[in-house]
Amino acid sequence: MPQTNHTITHDSDHHRYLLAVDGQQAGVAEYRDLQPRLREFFHTVIDPAHRGKGLSHPLIEAALADAVDSGYRIVPSCSAVEHFISKNPEYADHVAGRP
Repeated sequence: MPQTNHTITHDSDHHRYLLAVDGQQAGVAEYRDLQPRLREFFHTVIDPAHRGKGLSHPLIEAALADAVDSGYRIVPSCSAVEHFISKNPEYADHVAGRP
C-alpha cells in the first residue's frame, strides 16, 4: 500500500475529525456528545478518490484515542467504527453501547 502524507485534526466546533491528504480533505468522522463524557460516533466516510488506501484506520484510531484520552465513553453507531473496535479490542472497555 502506498504511503500517503496525511494529517488528522479535531474540528470541535463542528463535532468532527478531519483527515487531509496532501492538504486536501479526504475523510471525516462525525460525532455527537450525548451526555457529559459520552461520545457517539455516527458517521465516518473517506472520499471516493482516497478509498482503498487504508485511511479510515488512522482517522478512526485518532478520533477514538482523543475521545478516550479526554475521558469519554464511546457509542459506536457507525459501522466503520464498530468494525474498527472489533479489530482493536483495546477500545472495547471504553464502549458504552447505544443510548
